Amino acid sequence: MIEIQAYKMDGLGNDFIIIDRRKEKIDISKQQIINIANRKQGPGCDQVILIDKDKEKKTNAKITFYNSDGGETGACGNGSRCISYFLMNEKKLNKSKINTESGILNAKLTGKTEVSVDMGMPNFDWKKIPLAKKMNHAKVMIKTKTFGILSGYTLSIGNPHIIFFKNITFELLKKIGPQIEHHEFFPQRCNVTFAEVMNKKNIAVKVWERGAGLTLACGTAACATAVAANKLGLTGKKVNIHFKNGTLQIEWAKNKHIIMTGSVSNINNISLKI
Repeated sequence: MIEIQAYKMDGLGNDFIIIDRRKEKIDISKQQIINIANRKQGPGCDQVILIDKDKEKKTNAKITFYNSDGGETGACGNGSRCISYFLMNEKKLNKSKINTESGILNAKLTGKTEVSVDMGMPNFDWKKIPLAKKMNHAKVMIKTKTFGILSGYTLSIGNPHIIFFKNITFELLKKIGPQIEHHEFFPQRCNVTFAEVMNKKNIAVKVWERGAGLTLACGTAACATAVAANKLGLTGKKVNIHFKNGTLQIEWAKNKHIIMTGSVSNINNISLKI
């Protein structure tokens, strides 16, 4: 076991352990990621984020996201905002560009600790979400033990999402979330959001995150919810997504890109044993 320097940040309570490997080679196994994320054993987090040099030097850094179950995830909205802030703070910049599994993401500083990131375009192709078979992505019927049959809207924001426009308690979400995440329709599992439309500009959400479980906030879920609500005629192109600990502003821009803006925490240095 070795001790390394790491960092902890969060976006609206959605928290991350960040390991910077640009100057020193640090090998991390799947089990070590699980141990780091375990809140009973150590600092704990929703996701572990690794920073590496971009070998092609087209961006500020190459970023890899891992859920608390040790599995890699292609996209992480709040994690992208936190990492972008981390990199901008390091070089005293107001813009950054990161290379992720889902593509290159551009971000900018819009306030002291407020970051806006371009999350790219949503994908509605059933094969790309992905769904197990061809079906209407906007009306996926899921049979549940608690609510019977629910109709959900599915899409990809670099990772698979299903949104139900129904308000439920966190206790019910703990029960129903795993059932839907592991449903046979989702070969790569799925992020599960229950959303309550308050008015044309505001939506309250609760999220069960694939590979992480119940989370206080999820950036890609906010993006997915905003797009789904707009496609269903429930809101406009700009909407505030309200989580338990704060709000993200989502704009589905004219170029079809999703712009996500919100605050991030300060950068906290931590000592990590792996």
